[in-house]
Amino acid sequence: MDLKNKKILITGATGGIGNSLVKKFQSLGSKIVATGTNEDKLKKLKSNYPNIHIEKFRLDEHDKIESFVNTVESKLDGLDILVNNAGITLDNLSIRLSDENWKKVLDINLTSTFLMSKHAIKKMLRKKYGKIINITSIVGHTGNMGQANYSASKAGIVAFSKSLAIEYAKKNININCVSPGFIKTEMTEKINEEFKKNLINKIPSGCLGTGEDVSNCVAFLASDMASYINGETIHVNGGMYMS
Repeated sequence: MDLKNKKILITGATGGIGNSLVKKFQSLGSKIVATGTNEDKLKKLKSNYPNIHIEKFRLDEHDKIESFVNTVESKLDGLDILVNNAGITLDNLSIRLSDENWKKVLDINLTSTFLMSKHAIKKMLRKKYGKIINITSIVGHTGNMGQANYSASKAGIVAFSKSLAIEYAKKNININCVSPGFIKTEMTEKINEEFKKNLINKIPSGCLGTGEDVSNCVAFLASDMASYINGETIHVNGGMYMS
C-alpha cells in the first residue's frame, strides 16, 4: 500500500478519528495538510507530527473554500487525496430542533463536503488522478433518536458520493465513503458506563471500534489497491449495522 509522497488534505484532523488519520498517513510517508478549528489542538498535532502542515479553517465559511483548496494545493505542490472527515452534532428531538441547528449541521457536514470535493476535483482533473474519501456514519443508514439533522447530513454524503463517483470514474478519480459505528474517542469515554454497556451489547464484535480501525480502511481506499472500488461505502462498526 504505497502512499509515500501522496499529497493529502484531511479535514477535522483534531478529533479522535482525525488524529488517527494523520498518524496513519504520516506513517505511510504522505505529505499532509491537516485542518481544524481548535488552534491549541492543531498546535499539539503539529508538535506530534512536525512534518505536516496545519491550517485553521472553518468549513461553514463556504465562500472561502475555493481559495483554501488553492492554498492547500500550493503548500503540497499538488493534491492527490481528500479526506472529508470534519463534522458536528447539534442533537435534539425533531420538534425541538431549531431551524438554525438544522441548517448549521447540514452546512458543515454536507455542504462543505460538496464544496471541498468540487474544488479538489478541479485539481485532480489536471492529472486525471485522485481519491476522495468521505467519512459518514452508521446513523446515516439507521437513523438515530435526536439526530435527525446529523443523520440526514450523513445519509446525504452517501448519495452525493455515489453521484460524484459516476461523474468522474472515467477520469480516474475514485470517490468512496467510510461509515464508522461507535468509535472509542474522548467523546465516547465520557458516556455513562451503563449506557456504554448497553451500547456494546448491541455490537456483535462486543467492543467499541478504534480510530485506527477507521484510518486503516481510509488508507486502503486512498491507495491504488482500491482503484476498482468506486461509489461504495465500507462499514466499520463491528457488525452493528447488520444487527
